[in-house]
Amino acid sequence: MTIALLALGVYIGGNAHAGATPARQMPKFRLDPTWPTIPNGWTLGQVSDVAVDSQDHIWILHRPRTVKAGVSTGPPVMVFDQDGKYIRGWGGKGEGYNWPQSEHGISIDYKGNVWICGNGRDDQILKFTNDGKFIMQLGQNDHKKTNEDTEAFWMPTDTVVYQKTNEVFVSDGYGNKRIIVFDADTGQFKRMWGAFGNVPSDSPEPSIVAEMSGRRVPTPNRTLATRFDPKDPGPPQFDTVHDVKISKDGLVYVADRAGRRVQIFTIDGKYVAQVWVDRWCEQAGEGCGNGQTAASVAFSADPGQRFLYVASRSPARVWVFDRKTLEPLESFGRPGIGPGEFDALHEMATDSHGNLYVTEVEDGRRVQRFSFDGLISAPPVSSPATVVVNKNSYFGDR
Repeated sequence: MTIALLALGVYIGGNAHAGATPARQMPKFRLDPTWPTIPNGWTLGQVSDVAVDSQDHIWILHRPRTVKAGVSTGPPVMVFDQDGKYIRGWGGKGEGYNWPQSEHGISIDYKGNVWICGNGRDDQILKFTNDGKFIMQLGQNDHKKTNEDTEAFWMPTDTVVYQKTNEVFVSDGYGNKRIIVFDADTGQFKRMWGAFGNVPSDSPEPSIVAEMSGRRVPTPNRTLATRFDPKDPGPPQFDTVHDVKISKDGLVYVADRAGRRVQIFTIDGKYVAQVWVDRWCEQAGEGCGNGQTAASVAFSADPGQRFLYVASRSPARVWVFDRKTLEPLESFGRPGIGPGEFDALHEMATDSHGNLYVTEVEDGRRVQRFSFDGLISAPPVSSPATVVVNKNSYFGDR
């Protein structure tokens, strides 16, 4: 099955890439409906994350406790080869650490170590060897929830280790509004920052926290999706920092899910640019799921990582951007649980061949592989589906 791509519904903000020439090519993907092979008659729980190691093994993190009673399931960490064959699995309660109540993020660092975090009543980061031997825990769950705390988190969502500095970057998270950085070996605090490089603030309350507690309600005086000012940079704080990735050229990409944007920084936390993702999408009851979009980012496998992929949660599609110019090229996917569709799209990763792996929670509960089939011509920015407003901004149809 070849995925058809539709350029619909995105705005790029910021002027760091103003005046750049639009890219004329884009990747072509083909769904592999047989990948992976789940062994032993197991049923996956909600598949919260996926990562790829240096051997091109595919690691998934799922939530066994979301499987119905009496249904057989596998360990929370499961490893597959390129053919989708199960290699091994591990994870769960153990001595010396607090396994998360709701598994959320997994990443593999350049040494082969495995980093895991959760989003239930989970405010800790765990580090293991490749075969599941416990190494280190950062943070604990019995602490005051605040962005000022440099030793603990508030429902962190993901991690990435940057080899050049041997630092672990944490997207923190559902409760806090920051990227926080530690030494990957000692756990020593290094630095942190919020949206636009601002000092992260404890107010206002994050959307996901209000939603979980039942306090989030529609606002009758909200700005209509068609009335956003192209020059409006958006809120000065993050709102649900859901993913963090670092490109080969040392740029930090942060998926601000409830903020409906991706922001880009230097390794030191200096703001570079941002891209809006399906900004028109509003909250539950108004036609767009829970109203959150930028759930995850990933990069193409070429040496220059030419393309940026962004998982747009509620619109249920994956966006393809030119990473250097931040021009949107195409998107694929639609709501559903059929092959190539997405239900509660969550996290993504690519392997060295350029294949893209996409996970789903809620009723999706799977990981889908989209095999890279080379490059094809991209539609021009001036195509009927798009309208160029000015040289610093771009709108698309819904």
